[in-house]
Amino acid sequence: MATPRSAAATDYNHGDYSDGMNLTLIDIGSNLTHDSFASDRGAVMARASEAGVHGQVVTGADAASSAQAAALATAHPGVLWSTAGVHPHHASSLAASHEVLADLLRLPQVVAAGECGLDYCRNFSPPDMQRAAFAAQLAMAAAAAKPVFLHQRDAHADFVAILKDFRRGLVGGVAHCFTGGRGELEDYLALDLHIGVTGWVNDERRGQSLREALPHIPADRLMLETDAPYLLPRDLKPVPKSRRNEPSFLPHIARTIAQLRGESLAAVAESTTRNAIRFFGLEPLAEQRLKIGE
Repeated sequence: MATPRSAAATDYNHGDYSDGMNLTLIDIGSNLTHDSFASDRGAVMARASEAGVHGQVVTGADAASSAQAAALATAHPGVLWSTAGVHPHHASSLAASHEVLADLLRLPQVVAAGECGLDYCRNFSPPDMQRAAFAAQLAMAAAAAKPVFLHQRDAHADFVAILKDFRRGLVGGVAHCFTGGRGELEDYLALDLHIGVTGWVNDERRGQSLREALPHIPADRLMLETDAPYLLPRDLKPVPKSRRNEPSFLPHIARTIAQLRGESLAAVAESTTRNAIRFFGLEPLAEQRLKIGE
């Protein structure tokens, strides 16, 4: 059930992050299966729609969350889609999850393989196991003819090397939550990747390299995401009482990106939405609900 705007504003300290514009946005990376959304997921989705976020790709991080994300997408056709994969933190679980993920990737509402990649920051799974799981999921993506939703942290060289071995067989890939600088960006563009940008760009302390690289992302390669409930934009006002990020804040991120790129918010919204529709194959959404450019 949709939450009335007045109730959302009162109960959640929720401002208008769209500048009053009639935007159409797609959040390509929201973690709606996260426990923090369990009690009010419907209200979260209603606030997203009110803010102009009319489509979301729900991220799968392991077999359980991937199955839950697919179930959400099934329950909300034309609004939610999902990914199916194993985050590098959970690389050790891939062998037991392989068949489940392969089955999920056959579903039309599951539009990408992942979140998969490498994360050497904490090494919750050993690096050698991460590399093996990453390669296995790239092979699964190629077999399913689905793009890959990619994660990389403190592992750029190995990440690029493995991707190079598989890139020819992949239909596409997006560097999810890109936080790097110009050098990493050029490496990813050379691999013909799309670039997903989050509220990291709103942090002038940690996000300076990204802010400087942002104007160099080709317009047809850029997509937007919140990574909610993580990465609440540092400069968001009013700050939600829970300090939880959510998809309705995507217009705020889009506005910052527009400013840094020297573009209008409307132009960024239109181009990034088109990119998401094409990358994930969401043409029914474009035809039935978004009506881009009209």
